[in-house]
Amino acid sequence: MQGLLNEARTMRLYTMDAWVSDPAILTDEPKLRSALRAGAQAGHATVLGEKFCVFANGAVTGVLVLAQSHLSIHTWPELSLANVDLLSYGRVRGDDVLAEIQARLGVERAAVTCVPRAVA
Repeated sequence: MQGLLNEARTMRLYTMDAWVSDPAILTDEPKLRSALRAGAQAGHATVLGEKFCVFANGAVTGVLVLAQSHLSIHTWPELSLANVDLLSYGRVRGDDVLAEIQARLGVERAAVTCVPRAVA
């Protein structure tokens, strides 16, 4: 039980608004999938499943289900913007997850917020 309590104490929600230099990346579902998977690996998260959807304007929404919660992306190509959310617990290194995604997407500017969740 103590292990579960310690895991809950390390629960965090990371949000990132990322503006990219080339908006074409925001409609490239395979590259976005690869970026999220690489981010999860860099942060030592375990991917259990995934779902990606491409919309009529080329925008992409994708979610990785993690053993440690989830990682998602929503793209806005007309704004050169991607919104990335990571809810994680335990030893997942959220900063490393987001840094890898930023590098793979060619992010020019990002606003990142980290909110502790379920802290007792």
